[in-house]
Amino acid sequence: MKKRGKLPGIPRTGPRWVGMMALLFTGVAQGADQPLSEEQSLREQIIEQTKRFEALKRQMADMDARLLDMQARLDKEKLRSTRATGSSQPRGNDGSFDLAQASQPRSQPETVGQPDNRPRQQQVAQIFEQPGVLTPRGKLTLEPGLQYGYSSSNRISLVGYTIIPSLLIGLIDIREIKRNTFTASLTSRWGVTNRFELEAKLPYVYRSDSVVQRKLFDGVARDDVFSSQGSGIGDFEVTGRYQLNDGGADNPYYIGTLRFKSRSGKDPFEVETDAVAPPNISNELQKELPTGSGFYTIQPGLTMLYPADPAVFFGSISYQYNIKRSNVSMNTSNGPVLIGDIAPGGVIGFNFGMGLALNDRSSFSIGYDHSSVGRTKINGQTALNSVRTELGTLLLGYSHRINKSTSLNVSVGAGVTRDTPDVQLSVRLPMTF
Repeated sequence: MKKRGKLPGIPRTGPRWVGMMALLFTGVAQGADQPLSEEQSLREQIIEQTKRFEALKRQMADMDARLLDMQARLDKEKLRSTRATGSSQPRGNDGSFDLAQASQPRSQPETVGQPDNRPRQQQVAQIFEQPGVLTPRGKLTLEPGLQYGYSSSNRISLVGYTIIPSLLIGLIDIREIKRNTFTASLTSRWGVTNRFELEAKLPYVYRSDSVVQRKLFDGVARDDVFSSQGSGIGDFEVTGRYQLNDGGADNPYYIGTLRFKSRSGKDPFEVETDAVAPPNISNELQKELPTGSGFYTIQPGLTMLYPADPAVFFGSISYQYNIKRSNVSMNTSNGPVLIGDIAPGGVIGFNFGMGLALNDRSSFSIGYDHSSVGRTKINGQTALNSVRTELGTLLLGYSHRINKSTSLNVSVGAGVTRDTPDVQLSVRLPMTF
C-alpha cells in the first residue's frame, strides 16, 4: 500500500491542521477589523473638531460684533467729550446729537511736567437765532435774552423836473434816520425725545427812532427832528426741531426745523402814520413805532453740524414764507387809507460758521448770516420802489459755562450791507432744569 507524502507546513493530524487554519483566519479577520476601527475613530474626531471650529467661528463673530458696538459707543463718548454748548445733561447712547453737555468735574489731580491728555468739553457759542442744539428728553431749558440793534441811514428824494442839468424845480427831501431797538425775550425749549424738541419764544420790543429832515412843502431852510417810540409784546414764535440722522465722529448731523411766527405784536398798519396836506399824502413818519411785522410766517430750514476736534463747523439754510393779507388799511392822521392785498416777498436765508474751544469752559465762534428779501406785491402788482434787499451780518460770539446747568453767551454782529443794522449785540443765559 503506497504511503502519502508530507506536505510542508501542514500537520499530519486532522484536528491540529484545522486548529491552525482557524487561528490563521482569525488573525486575518482581526487585522482587517483593526484599520476599519481606526478610520471610524478618525472620522468622528474630524467631525467633532469641525463642530468645535464652527462654534469658535460663531463666538468670534459675536465678539467682533460686540467690539464694533463698543467702538461705536467709544467714538460717541469721545465725541460727546469734545463738544458742548449751552447747558444740559448728557444723553444716552442712542445716536442722538447733543452739543449741550453738562460740565464734568475733574477727578484726576494736576501733574506738573506731564501733558493733560484728558478730553475737554467743547462749547460752541451761539451766534445765530436758531441754536441747532437739541434739548435732552425730559429736560426744560429757559433762556432769557437781551438784544440791542442800532442802524442809521441817509436818504435823498428828488421829486420835480430839470430845466438844465444844474437846476431842479420841485421837492428835495433829505432825511437822516437813527434807529435804536431793544428786544428782551424769554425762550423755553422742551426735549420731547432725544431727537425732537419744541421751542416757544415771547419777545418784548422797545423801539426809538429819530428822523432829521426838512419839512415837506415848507420853504424854511432849516431841519426838524421827528422822534417816535414804540414798545410792547412782539411776535410770538413756535419752533420744532428734529434730528434726521445718527451722525458721529467725522460724520455731520442734520437737523430739520419748522418755525411759525404769529402776529401778536402791533403791526405797521395799526400805528398812526403822519399825513400832510393834500389829503392822503403821507411823509411815511410813524407817530408810534410797530413791535411786530404784521404777517404770519412759516419758515422751514435745515441745519448741519460737523464736529472735527477741536472745532465744530455749522451752517443752515432756510426759506421764510410770509402769508398774504387782504383788505389792509393804513392808519393815517387823516383817517384810514385802503391799501388792498399785500404779499411780502419770501426770504431766502443761509448762514455758516465755526466754533473753537478755548478751554473746558469757554469757546469762541465766528460766522456769517445772510438774508435775501424778495419784492413786496400789492394787489398782485410789484409795489412801487420795491426791490430785492440783501442783508448780511458778520457775527462773533463767546460762550462761558458758569456751572453744570447755566451758560452765558455773548455775540456781536456788524452789518456788511447797506440795509443791515450797523451793530447788533446779544446776551443769552440758557438754564437747564
